[in-house]
Amino acid sequence: MVRPKQVLPSLEGWGGVRSVHQRLKRSETLIQNREAVSYALLSMANTKLTDIMSWDEQGNIQVKPSDQIPEHALHAIKSIKVNERTDKNGEVQRTLDIELFDKVGVLRLLAKASGLLDNNNDEERPSVIGINIQSPDIIDVESNNG
Repeated sequence: MVRPKQVLPSLEGWGGVRSVHQRLKRSETLIQNREAVSYALLSMANTKLTDIMSWDEQGNIQVKPSDQIPEHALHAIKSIKVNERTDKNGEVQRTLDIELFDKVGVLRLLAKASGLLDNNNDEERPSVIGINIQSPDIIDVESNNG
């Protein structure tokens, strides 16, 4: 199924977006696509398992049909793999593996891009005071006890 291209919503309401945009300005490619990159990273960070699947009290898992998965959750899916094996009775058993992008890694990248992990704040740095110590001049005094 081919999805129609959708217009990305504005990121102005998302916290820390201004800092992310400032950090992304280092690359020309990213400058041209920074809104889409920011949206994709924030989508990965905010996706929940319940956006993709549900389960009941018995532990039966139901993956949502692709047209029911929110657009932002699709950004978090790294890969989908269907495994088939034949059981003892000759019946084909299918399992579905869905791998998501590393959420902690994405959150770390966003935190770094927004400056949350920088320790470069002058307010937090200890003050450095320069102290010059001079030793006294040594004068050799000869005794005249004679």
